[in-house]
Amino acid sequence: MAKRLHARRLDGIDHNPWVEFTKLASECDAVNLGQGFPDFPPPDFAVEAFQHAVSGDFMLNQYTKAFGYPPLTKILASFFGKLLGQDIDPLKNVLVTVGAYGALFSAFQALVDEGDEVIIIEPFFDCYEPMTLMAGGCPVFVPLKPTPIRDGELDSSSNWQLDPTELASKFTPRTKALVLNTPNNPLGKVFSKAELELIARLCQQHDVLCITDEVYQWLVFDEHQHTSIASLPGMWERTLTIGSAGKTFSATGWKVGWVLGPERLMKHLNTVHQNSIYHCPTQAQAAVAESLEREQLHFGQPSSYFVQLPRAMQLNRDHMVRSVQAVGLRPVIPQGGYFFVTDISDFKSKMPDLPGAAGEPYDRRFVKWMIKNKGLVAIPVSIFYSAPQQKHFDHYIRFCFMKDESTLRAMDKKLQEWKDELGA
Repeated sequence: MAKRLHARRLDGIDHNPWVEFTKLASECDAVNLGQGFPDFPPPDFAVEAFQHAVSGDFMLNQYTKAFGYPPLTKILASFFGKLLGQDIDPLKNVLVTVGAYGALFSAFQALVDEGDEVIIIEPFFDCYEPMTLMAGGCPVFVPLKPTPIRDGELDSSSNWQLDPTELASKFTPRTKALVLNTPNNPLGKVFSKAELELIARLCQQHDVLCITDEVYQWLVFDEHQHTSIASLPGMWERTLTIGSAGKTFSATGWKVGWVLGPERLMKHLNTVHQNSIYHCPTQAQAAVAESLEREQLHFGQPSSYFVQLPRAMQLNRDHMVRSVQAVGLRPVIPQGGYFFVTDISDFKSKMPDLPGAAGEPYDRRFVKWMIKNKGLVAIPVSIFYSAPQQKHFDHYIRFCFMKDESTLRAMDKKLQEWKDELGA
């Protein structure tokens, strides 16, 4: 009898929808509005910082400190210490990781044990569930629910809210952690201070940790404000705050992320890190350090990239929101992040029988149809939901607006062709 080859912790998490839709997009030569990456360059100062790292000190070709390049951990501690209202020690409260993914993986592996429950707010970035399962934990889901809007109005991500009673019911003696993502991917919801205070109160009441994914914190629109839950009273000691240089400086391929938190939690993440990744590329860390040092000097000023980028991307968001309505898509206006979702209910009622596998959610069949027939790529929103909820949210698709003007023009051309067909 043959031995079992793969570890049981991989059961049920082997399928990755990104692979399928990325492959289809490349085969059809479609305009890629699906994946969350900018197709424009990082700011000049960040590119120059990387060039300095590569061509300057030859020792940057070698290992640095396992838990982070010292100039980077120092600027992260200084920069975020002010934002979080904490005296952050760069040696005890900061870990540099291979992207925010690395930070999330270390957090789950370090703190979630067999049978621990982890509360995940839906819709959720799709790695949270498999990372919980790989650590032996049990995901417990609670949905953001859209509130009704008047006919003719556009929906907003701010209308999607937690039911306080339902959220409270998810906390049990086995609850170890809650995962928060603000601004949220895919919805673009920026959690209000009142919503964060509700979550904080429940975490403290039930002695639950909070893992907060804040990679889009600098991309907030329409005068909304991002608040870090770790800055609320009593939350620093039970919160891990995760960030991303890729999202911060529009350089997703650099794969530099970080996690900030109290020493009592961080020491366990360090143990996972030193026995898995051990070390992140030194030159990329050096480039991020120099870029953050520059931003700290310009913080809050018109010259700050953290001011310029959201202004530019709000224009992109507004452009795409107007454009997709021309063919009957109904956007949900995001408060922040890279993405917005659109309601495709009208298409679901008009052409319900699109080809696809038995039981395949409608949004996945619709996206495949749109890629093949309209030359536009989006991501089905049902992949951001737990299996029981997918059938209730299979009438939304996600677009990314972190795109260059040339991509937006190509999108407009495809949408105009689609609109002409509808009018024919």
